[in-house]
Amino acid sequence: MRGRTIRVLVVDDSAMFRRLVTRALTADASLEVVGEAPDGEQAVAMAARLAPDVITMDVEMPVMNGIEAVRRIMAGRPRPVLMISALTRQGAEATFAALEAGACDFLTKQNEDDAGSVQRFADELVARVKSVAGQRAGRPMHARAARRVAPVLERARSAASPIECVVIGASTGGPPVVAAILNALPAAFRLPIVVAQHMPGTFTTCFAERLNRQSALTVKLAEDGERLARGTAYICPGGLQTELDRAAGNAVQLRIGRGMPGTRHQPSINVTFGSAARVFGPRVLAIVLTGMGDDGCLGGRDLKAAGAPVWAQDESSSVVFGMPRAIIEAGLADSVLPSSAIAPRLLEAV
Repeated sequence: MRGRTIRVLVVDDSAMFRRLVTRALTADASLEVVGEAPDGEQAVAMAARLAPDVITMDVEMPVMNGIEAVRRIMAGRPRPVLMISALTRQGAEATFAALEAGACDFLTKQNEDDAGSVQRFADELVARVKSVAGQRAGRPMHARAARRVAPVLERARSAASPIECVVIGASTGGPPVVAAILNALPAAFRLPIVVAQHMPGTFTTCFAERLNRQSALTVKLAEDGERLARGTAYICPGGLQTELDRAAGNAVQLRIGRGMPGTRHQPSINVTFGSAARVFGPRVLAIVLTGMGDDGCLGGRDLKAAGAPVWAQDESSSVVFGMPRAIIEAGLADSVLPSSAIAPRLLEAV
């Protein structure tokens, strides 16, 4: 979307919140609000008429909610949709349904009476809108950028060690990809999987429960002190940091605590990856999925130094090709794969 203004449609049943969102977006010269809608039905009509580059969409609205609006927009003329939801369990469940319907990312509402929270929300909103602008039905439109990195990279490891654990890092656009990977694995999958997905604590709890209902694997929210078990996927809790550590009898356990100096994200993929490198050395497989920024790159360097393989999602299937690009351009990726190929390759690898 470089070189032209990003056109945004704002959808929320609260006139006050629409003003807040509009004010935040129009403060950036590269963004233009082309319309506002108070409900999903009007949003669908305005999306077809105005053809915005990005839609910000509330979840709970009268007439038609955000989930149904996303379904109808995706069934007609798909547009990148950024969901804006309440930081509640109900908001989390609805947001995941919207992501499954085709929304590409989400942001949680903050306390409108707290000036600091409002500013942080505004800053994050602008960054998220810019990050998803130009995406189309889950795949980027930047074909030129795709040619600057190898579309497929296969690099044989000099010392192949048996894999004992899988660690996955994901951010923007990650929940549907994580779900697709875990849902494609059989109950007999023999390794533990640790997933660091950027999202708030309320959302990681619902995410784990939702995946456990869908997957043949056992999927649960990671708990401090529990030992890794085969065939179990552990979702790192939001708002905390998750590390792997050796326990008595050489078992591997999870250590979960408060934020660490120098880490922006909670959970931080760098923190989880770095601990996996220390505990498993070359016997851990890391996968970096779609996401904004470069979280996972420092941890990826630790993994490569330990001799562990690192895979990256390719640009064609990434909602935001930030974190995988960082891994690839740093020369850390052993394989660059479309999201649909990750689970099959994982089964081959282990």
